Amino acid sequence: MYIGNIPADKYQTLQKQSFTTSATDTYTLSYAVTNPQDLALFINNVRQNPNDAYTVSGTTLTLSSAITSSDTMYAVFLGRAVETVAPALSSVTNDMLAGSINENKLLGSIPNAKLANSSITLNGSAVSLGGSATVGGNNTPAFRAFHSSTQNVTNTTLTTLSFDSETFDSDGKYDTSNGRFTPGVAGKYVLFANVRNDDTNVFQLELEIRTSAENAIAKFSRGNSAGAGDSFSVYTIADLSADEYAFVTAYHSQGGTRTMLAGTAEAFFGGFKLIGA
Repeated sequence: MYIGNIPADKYQTLQKQSFTTSATDTYTLSYAVTNPQDLALFINNVRQNPNDAYTVSGTTLTLSSAITSSDTMYAVFLGRAVETVAPALSSVTNDMLAGSINENKLLGSIPNAKLANSSITLNGSAVSLGGSATVGGNNTPAFRAFHSSTQNVTNTTLTTLSFDSETFDSDGKYDTSNGRFTPGVAGKYVLFANVRNDDTNVFQLELEIRTSAENAIAKFSRGNSAGAGDSFSVYTIADLSADEYAFVTAYHSQGGTRTMLAGTAEAFFGGFKLIGA
């Protein structure tokens, strides 16, 4: 059992000092040092031998021989560790994140500068800091097509609607020649269609989304349509294989041929892939 205030989590970082060198053998330290063994001194990235290469007295560093302005020199204070509530720059690695009890909370509290390069993994791949990553993926393939001209639905004839023009088609998976959407990638897809009647006669229209593997997977049927201007819509979520195509049909059995209006807002067929479904 712990009595008293619970101490905050701390990160320890050894202090480092870089020097502006010149043709001299004496330099001032940022912190007082008791003996040379408490200081790791590097000249041109080579660690120097305490007492032989340098001595210390308080904040005074004395080299055994002078160096020049072209040399590089830095010191690590081995006897001086500074505790902070934040880790040092580039000190957080992927292993540390993976071992966290609450990784989301940890990531939310650590600025990017504290993370080591490739310390984060998204969808199984390491992310280089300063780069970019896509989370979750895209809702593609996706498309939307429409009638560029009116289309007739003959009495008692199941008619495949053409939707012969495209508003967009992300992966080129919709065929305007036959009105078929073949995704090329298996998955669950949101599919929707709409038509609008241009016939003043009262009749019943059945609008369906079908696939090559099934008959109707979604149907809208309206009895005794009021006639001109009526819209018929249908939508569904379909589990499609890569080569299973979807299309739209219309059917009626009352009177003569009925005409469906054209235009992007009147008669359209579209869909997109669901992420993570």
